[in-house]
Amino acid sequence: MIPGAVLGWDMGAALAMAGALGIDTLITAELLPEIEAVMARKLNEQMEGGRDG
Repeated sequence: MIPGAVLGWDMGAALAMAGALGIDTLITAELLPEIEAVMARKLNEQMEGGRDG
């Protein structure tokens, strides 16, 4: 584990939330990994930038 880094989402919770919102879980399962990867990378970049300044 990396201290202070975002590693990813709880996909079970994300799929449950999508289902509760009426979003097709099959589509969600296809799209979420791509979205999660970008989100984790960008958040980690932002946090790293905050440490430098």
